[in-house]
Amino acid sequence: MGDFLATYYPWIKALHVMAVIAWMAGLFYLPRLFVYHVEQVEAGSATDAMFQVMERRLLKAIINPASVATWVFGLALVCTPGIVDWTEVWPWTKAFCVIAMSLFHHWLGQQRKDFVGGTNSVTGRQYRMMNEVPTLLMIIIVISVIVKF
Repeated sequence: MGDFLATYYPWIKALHVMAVIAWMAGLFYLPRLFVYHVEQVEAGSATDAMFQVMERRLLKAIINPASVATWVFGLALVCTPGIVDWTEVWPWTKAFCVIAMSLFHHWLGQQRKDFVGGTNSVTGRQYRMMNEVPTLLMIIIVISVIVKF
């Protein structure tokens, strides 16, 4: 298995980066949709239904598959011999932030369900603040991997 991963390391890494980009794009956009949904749309209206469709499709067709691909290719990279030195701090920092990003992703999924059920209680301002979470996590992840602090 190690030989396979080492041989295809550049491809696995490229697929991982592409999956991360797609995942991040969705995580940046969905909270912004929630801001507009909560601030500009009347519950039960045709626009409300349209926003729900957009949010569902973004989550189900882009964010969820990109998250799975990110995890699969990321774990393949971690299992590639000689890539990660677990005695250093950076892989643990990255792992913590990726888990936090995944929890944020699941929180967004729950918020979408709250819109569908008409039980959303989060304000536009709160969604704007939450929209910064993936940015902060991404900064820590990138610095951890590139600088290896």
